[in-house]
Amino acid sequence: MTRIALLLSLALLAAGPAHAQVEVSQLAAPDAFSTPGRDTGLPADLWRGTPIETARTVLPLLASRPLSPAGAALARKVLATGAPGPEGSVGDEALAGARANALIALGDVTAARRILERAPGLERNAELSRAAAETALLAGDAPRACAVAQALSSGRGDIYWLRLRAFCLAEAGQAGPAQLTFDLAQAQARDATYGRLMSARLLATPPGAASLRNGLDLALSRSLNLDLAAAKPAPAVAAAQSGAEPAAPVFDVSALDAQIGGLGATLLAGLPPEAGVSALIAAAADAAPAGRARLQAAALLLSALSNDLPGPDRARVAAFATPEGRAPAGRNLALEAASDTKRVGEAALLALWIGAEVGAAGPALGDRARIVRTLARAGLVDDARLFALEGLAALK
Repeated sequence: MTRIALLLSLALLAAGPAHAQVEVSQLAAPDAFSTPGRDTGLPADLWRGTPIETARTVLPLLASRPLSPAGAALARKVLATGAPGPEGSVGDEALAGARANALIALGDVTAARRILERAPGLERNAELSRAAAETALLAGDAPRACAVAQALSSGRGDIYWLRLRAFCLAEAGQAGPAQLTFDLAQAQARDATYGRLMSARLLATPPGAASLRNGLDLALSRSLNLDLAAAKPAPAVAAAQSGAEPAAPVFDVSALDAQIGGLGATLLAGLPPEAGVSALIAAAADAAPAGRARLQAAALLLSALSNDLPGPDRARVAAFATPEGRAPAGRNLALEAASDTKRVGEAALLALWIGAEVGAAGPALGDRARIVRTLARAGLVDDARLFALEGLAALK
């Protein structure tokens, strides 16, 4: 075989048959929201048009501040949904950690765990690592939580990690280093409950009652063999102990229903309220002063759920003296814009932002009516109904 023929043969062998060629495609980098925590029924375009800045502002609030039952249900639903995230969320490990930490705080530990199983960068990001450590502690796997703490390469001086490392050192029998780390943690941010439990763990002082505020408290209380049943658990701990997914909130509107024509029962049944809203609006407009505010509040919430009201009804509602809420004007404008263009995820986050700033009692009536209207128009009708029912239940 000539040299030229040999080179041609080698080239053909290297090329191989067409069907043997392998195309290598670049996998899309994961974003902070694509991994599902559970099936929620929300669409894949949930986060379409949502500003990444809004997500980065709101998610840490959901992990640190209490929400009303309706707000918590909405937050669990949107955060557990697997859908492409807002533009800019690809590779945002801090946002992925904030998502998981919020789900843990809201009692959906199972969804958080599923998300974390596929989250890269645990060792690089303190938010992600904290979520992983908490889920391990809640599951009773202290060695896994300690391994996460040991592997973390950034943010190790934050108070959470100091407290966890003190516990891990004590579990490993390293009493001296554990005491030093515990003292450093208490000097940085004193916590009476953690201090009581860790002192008992290190010095055999009286431990007092169990604490179930979070995974670390749970692990310490277990380590001290305390009576867990005697302590009131935080939502995350309660969810971990029960093993069940969080239940939808239930609201009792019976105290008001006789005065509003049974519309509360209509909402509880999942039916639209239009049929009786006009009658309620008329009754609220003409009510005696003693009960007027309550009837007008109920009419306002139900009007927010309704389709476009007839002209006379709109005129009566416009004359109601219900005060404005507490949300800033800019947030109200953003809510209206999100509902106008059906940006579902943005509408939900803005509603939750308002809720997180006022706490477990839920939004003021004026804010609540706007939230109900926004969620309903954006396509989150069931969640709008929950906010309306929660508001009606408070009008006792």
